[in-house]
Amino acid sequence: MKNIERFFGCGQIKERTTEPFVDFNVTNFSNINEKIIPFFNKYPLTGIKKLDYLDFSKAAELIKNKAHLTKEGINEIIRIKEGMNRGRKIKL
Repeated sequence: MKNIERFFGCGQIKERTTEPFVDFNVTNFSNINEKIIPFFNKYPLTGIKKLDYLDFSKAAELIKNKAHLTKEGINEIIRIKEGMNRGRKIKL
């Protein structure tokens, strides 16, 4: 996981205390927009994670276009988030 952090040149590895997993967190929007999204556009995920990525990139596009500064934009981002991961109603 440290190699992923080095590869992207951003983000942080955080260990979970209750599970044998780690998280890779990127909070700087320019890093998400300029490094993470282009990487996964070039090397797409497959399966259900592809759908989560597509939702993630829709939300990022809304933020990039400053839609998150409006009530409607925030509500759209919340709607997208609620439908991701375990909230997704359809399966591949």
